Amino acid sequence: MKIKKASEVKRVCYHCGENAVDDLYHIEEKNFCCRGCQTVYEIINKSDLCSYYDLEQNPGINQKQEIRKGKFDFLDDTQIIKKLTHFQDDTHQHVIFYLPQMHCASCIWILEHLNKINSGIIKSQVNFIKKEVTIIYNFHETSLKKVAEALTLIGYEPHISLNDVSTGKVKKYDTTAIVKLGIAGFCFGNIMMLSFPEYFSLAKSDDIGLNTWFSYLNLFLALPVFFYSASEFFISGYKGLRQKFLNIDAPIALAVLITFGRSLYEILSGTGAGYLDSMSGIVFFMLIGRYFQNRTYQSISFDRDFTSYFPLGVSVVNEDGTEKQISVADLKVGNRIKIHNDEIIPADSILFLGKATIDYSFVTGESLPVEKSIGEIAYAGGKQTSGAIELEVVKEVSQSYLTQLWNNEAFKENKEEVKVSFIHRVSRYFTYVLFSIAAIAAIYWSINDPSKVWGAVTAVLIVACPCALLLSATFTNGNMIRILNKYKLYVKNASVIEYMSEIDTVVFDKTGTITEQGKSEISFQGIELSEAQSQLIRSLANQSNHPLSKSIVSFLPFSKRLNIKNYKEFKGFGTSATINEHFIKMGSSDFVLGKDSDQLVSGSRVYVSVDEEFIGYFIVKNAYRNGLEKIVSSLHTQFDLKILSGDNSSEENYLKTIFGNKTEMLFEQKPEDKLNFIKHLQNNHKKVLMIGDGLNDAGALKQSNVGIAISDDTNNFSPACDAVLSGKNFTLLKELVNYCRKQKTIIFSSFVLSILYNFAGLFFAVQGDLKPVIAAILMPISSISIVLLTTGLSSFYELKLKKLNPDKSQF
Repeated sequence: MKIKKASEVKRVCYHCGENAVDDLYHIEEKNFCCRGCQTVYEIINKSDLCSYYDLEQNPGINQKQEIRKGKFDFLDDTQIIKKLTHFQDDTHQHVIFYLPQMHCASCIWILEHLNKINSGIIKSQVNFIKKEVTIIYNFHETSLKKVAEALTLIGYEPHISLNDVSTGKVKKYDTTAIVKLGIAGFCFGNIMMLSFPEYFSLAKSDDIGLNTWFSYLNLFLALPVFFYSASEFFISGYKGLRQKFLNIDAPIALAVLITFGRSLYEILSGTGAGYLDSMSGIVFFMLIGRYFQNRTYQSISFDRDFTSYFPLGVSVVNEDGTEKQISVADLKVGNRIKIHNDEIIPADSILFLGKATIDYSFVTGESLPVEKSIGEIAYAGGKQTSGAIELEVVKEVSQSYLTQLWNNEAFKENKEEVKVSFIHRVSRYFTYVLFSIAAIAAIYWSINDPSKVWGAVTAVLIVACPCALLLSATFTNGNMIRILNKYKLYVKNASVIEYMSEIDTVVFDKTGTITEQGKSEISFQGIELSEAQSQLIRSLANQSNHPLSKSIVSFLPFSKRLNIKNYKEFKGFGTSATINEHFIKMGSSDFVLGKDSDQLVSGSRVYVSVDEEFIGYFIVKNAYRNGLEKIVSSLHTQFDLKILSGDNSSEENYLKTIFGNKTEMLFEQKPEDKLNFIKHLQNNHKKVLMIGDGLNDAGALKQSNVGIAISDDTNNFSPACDAVLSGKNFTLLKELVNYCRKQKTIIFSSFVLSILYNFAGLFFAVQGDLKPVIAAILMPISSISIVLLTTGLSSFYELKLKKLNPDKSQF
């Protein structure tokens, strides 16, 4: 039957853009969906910040979830303030807050005008990529608690987790790479400039002194490049040789060493000007490539643990009934804690008071919340969804089930290096060929003209070092990472791209991965509901905090408030009430009809009767991601697909219509089960891509060849993984994987181009007649050509992605 949905109501909230169903909240002609949004507007208007609404339409964050008083009392703790403070002097303190709600230009604007809301705030600066705001405030005029409350009042509640204080000191930004690059670039440019007379034979016989002076200046400029900027190549090459492994840095380090050594000999002996320009150029371009490749990793955290998910503070109930906020780390066995709606349970506890409906989806994968009775244990990591409850801690945070699960050795295992990167394999063969050419040249000239042996051998090693291969790899990887970022796939490092190109099996988690978190699909089977019946059912459902009841409330349109009497809720069965003189029952088949349903159905059924007359049932199913059928169909042609879920098998039949009967599906899987299944596939020589979203997927994500965490706007935490993919771009999964497969094609294409330049250089090198000007011309031309080719090819292969991209906003 067709029912008009609440989403069809035209009136929207002026602040957040959601449906303003009730006509209770409005100021002049501006409608609001709740008192919270109206209050935020009043604060913004009072602070003369209404330009916030001019930059974007309905830019605010929904405020239906009221912020309880005293939530940030733990920020008055001196020790916690000390750990969260990045800098402090006699007047000012600097803090950085993570704000997952940040999403548009209006967010940036209002967050950088916090001083108008709290006069104690001196300055606030936004890092939009990291969704962080740096706040400088005068702690004599305001406090950290008041700063957090000010942010929360306007809809940007800071995410403060146990991880923020457990790591100790603030992580400093490492500037070493930039300093090395800057020194190499400065020296390279000046050495090239001082070498121009040598290039064009401008040094006259009567200018020998000036020429010698230029050569010594070049040597002086080359020293920091050789001993500092190039140090990472020597260190990496040495470590590889100690492990009896020839990586690509070893031959590059050899080329730098030979070039510097020969140049040093020629300058000190007065027999030539050397090749210091080529040496500094090699180092400079290699460092550019590495910096370009690595700079994209800094904005995403890939190695998170459960402490990033846990809150920092918790309410402890004292013997006299008063509440006090303390750090989660200070919880002790026997403490009575109060957990409010939508808060995380930080330690294994026994329910002491209240009604507990706990969502474990992020920890176990179970999609429906679990109801707990007084005296039952509630495990750490669950989220309370039905008001405030009181619990008694039975295990400290460090001893809880979730902590023990995370500390299990299986979850700590590092991925085995299944293979050596093809870059290192190619460079090894390249090195063998290079040494062979040098040996042949040495043998030839030792027979024909021994005076040319030294010049020929060193020239071969200088002109044909595998720097082109490394340059190809770093610029290709850097550009591909940049393009993947554009499509909201954030990879941990360049190796992930290579591993992604070799997968043959894709394993999906269900809850939150192929389904949309917090959304459901609802339909009603039965008589056609009148408007009056819809309101009776909606009014009853609105009394319950159960997720199925909430789904029904969102599905049925609001018309008017009805008088409710004798409301009763029967745990695990359903609810009943008398509404406008009609007796309404809603719940399981056994509760409403007095018998169990023998029909198999995907999803959950909620049966309804009015005045003891059965009128039909709602079917509530997980809402699967848009385009799932299409993406599964396209993946089936290329990969073996599997489903691993911690949820029950109620929707297995529906999933088979999408994935097919041959797809292996395992349900009610514990985290250890998922990890062991991935190991089983790998033992059968499968290259596995695991896609998940919760803590229960952490072990499997880590064990798989590539682990991708799906992240939606509603979820500000993702487990340890190799890559993070935005849920909005889930439909691009196959194209993103195939794009990664182009990595080797691009690298080999640019490497072939560089070999052509090497042939030209080797023609002169084997004759022992390599002039500095020839080396100076070939090296930059080769490097620039590689950069242009890798950039062009990676952008060319991006065209298919650009056509299919569902989110055009980033272009």
